[in-house]
Amino acid sequence: MALRVGILTSGGDCQGLNPAMRGVAKALYEADASNEIIGFLNGYEGLMTGRSKKMRETDFSGILTRGGTILGTSRQPFKLMKEPLDANHPEGPSKLEAMIDTYRTQSLDALVILGGNGTHKTAHLLSENGLNVVTLPKTIDNDLWGTERTFGFQSAVDIATQVIDGIHSTATSHGRVFIIEIMGHKAGWMTLEAGIAGGADVILIPEIPYDPLYILKALNRRESKHKRFSIIAIAEGAKTIAEAALGKSELESKRKASCHPSVAYELAETLDSMMVQEVRCTVPGHFQRGGEPCAFDRVLTTRLGVAAANAVMNGHFGCMMAIRHDKVEPMPLADIAGRLKYVPLDHELIQVARQTGISFGDAD
Repeated sequence: MALRVGILTSGGDCQGLNPAMRGVAKALYEADASNEIIGFLNGYEGLMTGRSKKMRETDFSGILTRGGTILGTSRQPFKLMKEPLDANHPEGPSKLEAMIDTYRTQSLDALVILGGNGTHKTAHLLSENGLNVVTLPKTIDNDLWGTERTFGFQSAVDIATQVIDGIHSTATSHGRVFIIEIMGHKAGWMTLEAGIAGGADVILIPEIPYDPLYILKALNRRESKHKRFSIIAIAEGAKTIAEAALGKSELESKRKASCHPSVAYELAETLDSMMVQEVRCTVPGHFQRGGEPCAFDRVLTTRLGVAAANAVMNGHFGCMMAIRHDKVEPMPLADIAGRLKYVPLDHELIQVARQTGISFGDAD
């Protein structure tokens, strides 16, 4: 019997969304040409409002190498899902109720959702309310619990590494300290891998609070070895030891009150007051999310997409397709939703970095 499957991309965009959808679609069409795919526009917003389009097989052609998402995306906070869809009509359906109604009105057999942490919390909520949901792990932060790898991560690491590579020549030419800010609010996976790959001298991640004095010590050690420059890779969510002692609201208030646009510039000012060497900042920002997916992510998303299609055809719902021991395995949404995967302090990459002389701005 032919299946009618909804699909949407939610949260921040990244490389790999299009090839992941392509993997789902190709497997469904290959299994039965009469299978239908309904694409919801702009993520959960489209599922709430019913904005959708019936996809054609040709819609999924030529998108293996395209960045972004052909369906569009948006951020819809999980904490607002039970609030009215229309704030001007509080007596109307909630956002959750509207999504459930769309699913049923569209006579869907399943819904495939591509997204990160917030997306998975909402996906689990939909699953708990009786919808047949299968998800795919998307985030450049690689911080989704239950999977060793998320798609978009490797592509973003490659870009961040290219930025660090490019800074080396100008840093060397001018004998400067360069601080490069890499995406990652809560987990430091991107900064850790890009920092090692790019030859950073200091890596600062949210999991290891830093002290500027220890950074200065590392920079002085390089200068004593007649090194003309130094590279610091800092995650956007990195914290000083003093900041790590603050509560969440206190830290947010401190950051909002800061005259600096980001943590990189705040660190730059601190170091600038402590040393003679010039300090400069580079913040590649959303550039890290853009462009075409790397070869690794094209293969990964195809594997995950086919696995999602198989789960739908086999009636295996309420799960995320995860990478475990380099194999694709379904993980229950109940085990994933609301959990983050941080960099363990004893992770091999941290030990490797320390043993190659990289400082994390701490006593070790």
